[in-house]
Amino acid sequence: MQVGNTSGQTLLPRVRPTPRFVTSWPICPILVQMAGHARVIKKCVSQSISIKHTVKRKPPIDKTEWDSFFDENGHLAKSRDFICVNILERGLHPFVRTEAWKFLTGYFSWQSSQDERLTVDSMRRKNYKALCQMYEKIQPLLENLHRNFIETRNNIVRDIQKLYDKDPLGNVLIDKKRLEKILLLSYVCNTQAEYQQGFHEMVMLFQLMVEHDHETFWLFQFFLQKTEHSCVINIGVGKNLDMLSTLITFLDPMFAEHLKGKGAGAVQSLFPWFCFCFQRAFKSFDDVWRLWEVLLTGKPCRNFQVLVAYSMLQMVREQVLQESMGGDDILLACNNLIDLDADELISAACMVYAELIQKDVPQTLKDFFL
Repeated sequence: MQVGNTSGQTLLPRVRPTPRFVTSWPICPILVQMAGHARVIKKCVSQSISIKHTVKRKPPIDKTEWDSFFDENGHLAKSRDFICVNILERGLHPFVRTEAWKFLTGYFSWQSSQDERLTVDSMRRKNYKALCQMYEKIQPLLENLHRNFIETRNNIVRDIQKLYDKDPLGNVLIDKKRLEKILLLSYVCNTQAEYQQGFHEMVMLFQLMVEHDHETFWLFQFFLQKTEHSCVINIGVGKNLDMLSTLITFLDPMFAEHLKGKGAGAVQSLFPWFCFCFQRAFKSFDDVWRLWEVLLTGKPCRNFQVLVAYSMLQMVREQVLQESMGGDDILLACNNLIDLDADELISAACMVYAELIQKDVPQTLKDFFL
C-alpha cells in the first residue's frame, strides 16, 4: 500500500524525471565566484588542506531574515531560487531550520499563504492519524502472513536500541517507542523504500528537529522523494556508485586507473556513505542537517551527493597513490574520514561542479546532474 490521503491521491511529490535533452549547465553566484579557483581548490582538497578560508561565508539565514522573505499574508516575497541559492551559500540558523525544511521538502508549497499552511499541517496530522489506525488494524494480519514484517520489526527494534538517546547531561533526546512506530509505519506504507539500516538514524534526526510525530513521518517521506531515493539501496545507491566511478574516470584518470586495478572494489564498497547520507562523516548533527538542506535545494545541481563523495575521495587520493593502497586499505582510509566540517565539504563539492561545467562532459553525467 502507498502513502496517500483518503481521496486516493498521493501525498508525496513525484520524483523529478531525468531530462532527455541537456542544453546548458545551471549556474549560481557561488559557482561564478568559485570557477576561477577550481584547479587550486582541487589541489588543496586532494592534500586534505582546509578550504574554509578560500570562500568567505556569510552568516546563516536567521529568523529575522527568513521572515522578511514573506509578506503580511505569508506568501513568498522572494523567489524560491533566490532562497535556495542563499541556503547553499550560507545555510540556515537552527531557529529557522524546522520551518524552512517544510518548504524545502515539499511539506508546504512555496506558493502557499500562512492560512493555507495551517490547513495543510492539519491535513498532514489527520492523514498520519488515519495511517496509524489502519496500521493497528492490519498489524495482526501482517504478523501472521508476512514473515518479512516480523524480521523487519525485529531489525528496527535492534537498531533503535543501539542508539544513544541522552545528551551529556543525561537528558533524554529521543523517544525510542515513537521512533519505532514511525519506522514501522514508513515500512508498511512506503513500498518504494523498504526499511534498511541507517533509516533509524535518519528518522532520529528528523525527530530531533520537529515536535510532532506526524511532522517527523512526513518530512522523512518527503526527504526520500525530494532526494530521488538516493539513499535507498535498491533504488539510488547503486546508481550513485556507478556515477561516482564515471566521474572519477572523467576528472581524475590516474586515480581511476588505480581504483580499477589494485584498488578494485573500493568505490563499490563506499555504499554506506550514501545509505547513511554521510551522517557518520560529520562532527555534529548541525553539520548533517547543513548538508541535507543543500541536497534539498537542488543547488548547484541534482545528485549533489555524488560530488560530495568525490570530494571525500579526493581527501585520501594522495595517500592512496603514494602508498599504492589496495581496496581494503582504501576503504579503511575512507572510513577514517570523520568529524568533517559540512561547510568545507560543500565548498569542495561546489568546486568540483565548477570544474565540471567548464569541460565537455559526457551526456551520462549531464543527464545525472541536471
